[in-house]
Amino acid sequence: MRVPLTTRDFLDRAELVYGDRLGVVDEPTQPAPSLGELTYRDVARRARAVAAGLDALGIAEGERVAVVSHNSARLLELLYAVPSFGRVLVPVNFRLAPADFAYIVEHCGARVLLADPEVESQLSGIDVPHRFLLGEEYESGLLRHDAEPRPWSAPDEDATATINYTSGTTARPKGVQMTHRNLWVNATTFGLHMQVSDRDVYLHTLPMFHCNGWGLPYTAAGVGATQVALRKVDGAEILRRVERHGVTLMAGAPAVWNAVLDAAADWDGEVPGRDRVRIIVAGAPPPSRTIARVEEELGWEFNQIYGLTETAPLLTINRPRAEYDEMDVQTRARALSRAGVPALGTRISTSESGEVLAQGNTVLAGYWENPDASADALDGGWFHTGDGGTVDDAGFLTISDRKKDVIISGGENVSSIEVEDAVFSHPAVAEVAVIGVPDERWGEMVTALVVLAEGATASEADIIAHCRTTLAGYKAPKRVEFRDGIPRTATGKIQKFKLRESFWADSERQVN
Repeated sequence: MRVPLTTRDFLDRAELVYGDRLGVVDEPTQPAPSLGELTYRDVARRARAVAAGLDALGIAEGERVAVVSHNSARLLELLYAVPSFGRVLVPVNFRLAPADFAYIVEHCGARVLLADPEVESQLSGIDVPHRFLLGEEYESGLLRHDAEPRPWSAPDEDATATINYTSGTTARPKGVQMTHRNLWVNATTFGLHMQVSDRDVYLHTLPMFHCNGWGLPYTAAGVGATQVALRKVDGAEILRRVERHGVTLMAGAPAVWNAVLDAAADWDGEVPGRDRVRIIVAGAPPPSRTIARVEEELGWEFNQIYGLTETAPLLTINRPRAEYDEMDVQTRARALSRAGVPALGTRISTSESGEVLAQGNTVLAGYWENPDASADALDGGWFHTGDGGTVDDAGFLTISDRKKDVIISGGENVSSIEVEDAVFSHPAVAEVAVIGVPDERWGEMVTALVVLAEGATASEADIIAHCRTTLAGYKAPKRVEFRDGIPRTATGKIQKFKLRESFWADSERQVN
């Protein structure tokens, strides 16, 4: 017997087995009215009401529904409601610039656009047949509690469930097609390796738009774990939620945990969650000093994964295994600083040039409407990550380089090319190279190295302000240095490795 693996399995099980359990705690402070506390039965009913509303709008199976939102119970229910009835959800990074929003909605061909009230003004010029603000307009205009939704006519695990746009080596983001099978395998494998259970309380410190919250919304529902929404990352607020809700599990980039460490220094009393909380870290390789501080100052268990939007994201995992128990804190931190070993069902290799390659059921089906990029990424039956690394005899992967010209700042991909275009559009700029330099808080800081045109003048603040007129805030340079020249090869290619040398010379990790 073969039964299709679809996203609906997770919420169906939550409703059947844990229907009366507290399923979701909505963000209490937001522009839209909070949904408060919801049981998993409540969440399932609301998901069906969303699907019935899309039926009433005539949104067919396979059509796209885009959503731009901060973390909330409404965004969470859309992760279940849209794909589970055969449609495609497109969760969009709310930090992008208006031009990026317009490009993504047009490129994916969305017929419905759902938006958080906070970003409404940035989406006003987008032409789409149906749009709703997440709040009263969404509740009264889209949800149909008086009708049962049409079931998916022919559930297919190889159908696209979500399209997740990611920055890469081009200025325009690419739409990563995640199938139901991709999401199902990622969620269950993640749950297995992290031992997620109905005793867990998961705090959404990670943006839900990012790789569908790394798939953990599906994991949590499938095993009946309570989920708590957090709208915006704030170290002290994270500690308060851990204390108030009995949080046991969180995920996020190193910048999140640096914010928590800063807040813990001013916390009155013992840090909450000691010997109870497990955190999952990815997005940039953290220094071993940060890993040791998590254990010493917070008393939380540190777990690291490696993956990409294109892999749903789980590829490798590094957990504090029994063999680490007798190590001192610093030695254990160094052991945990590696990207980890392949997750169950995943194969990791490296090419002759040292690029990390991956095979597995979490690897993307392709890039939406971009067959050339799809063919390149999946050439030879392996997914080409664009990262350089090594695999030791025990199977541990260590990331040592980034082949793609991408900066990862605060867990978000930033295309160097896109930033260079923005800097170069300033009339005083003759040449520019954008690189990532090590930063304790953000992992990497977007840095522009600029050569001014002869006779022209511009300050660091001028360049940054200019970039902010066209780029999302997190993409704009945080630092600008002026140079007399930029090293190039004989063919004119910028030698970024030479520009990076002085910044990364004393760094523990030589990434980017």
